[in-house]
Amino acid sequence: MDEAMKGADVLIALSTPGPDTVKRAWIRSMAERSIVFACANPVPEIWPYAAKEEGAWIVATGRGDFPNQVNNSVCFPGILKGALLVRARKITDRMAIRCARSIAGFAEKRGITRDNIIANMDETEVFAVEAADVAQEAIGEGIARLNLSWDEVYNRARSDIEAAHALAEDLKKLGHIKEPPSQTLEKALEEAISSVKNLSSS
Repeated sequence: MDEAMKGADVLIALSTPGPDTVKRAWIRSMAERSIVFACANPVPEIWPYAAKEEGAWIVATGRGDFPNQVNNSVCFPGILKGALLVRARKITDRMAIRCARSIAGFAEKRGITRDNIIANMDETEVFAVEAADVAQEAIGEGIARLNLSWDEVYNRARSDIEAAHALAEDLKKLGHIKEPPSQTLEKALEEAISSVKNLSSS
């Protein structure tokens, strides 16, 4: 790895949770304005701040509490919604690739920065756009049972998403959905980190 990382422009890590799986020295040896994706969960292979301190220009992780979350949670809702609305017989690799390009196009259109390179879970419009793009891919591949236009899929998906969010908000206001205690979240994270450390040492 020492040799492979020297002068590299991009590192995409989907491996053992860290935070020391990817070494600071490796990032330091990469090319100027390098890009680092440390996507292991629950702990990235290197902490984002550490990667930036060593010279990484853009850093992404798989977690939503850091900037630039690169996670399948950003694509699954759109893929599934698009496939279901046109009653696709299966989900193909080309549909998944179309979804990835849809996410990239959405982000590029609304603008990107170093710490905002991809749509996040709160930008719900991205799921409707994904759904429409994926549905059109399924239709083009001949695996859709329904032939709907891009606008038809987009409008239906957006309406369903907005309705689901409104229902969730109402349930929160009525007290049926409560925020988990911060202590519970902290304990869960501590246990996850501990289990990762135990696996690494075994």
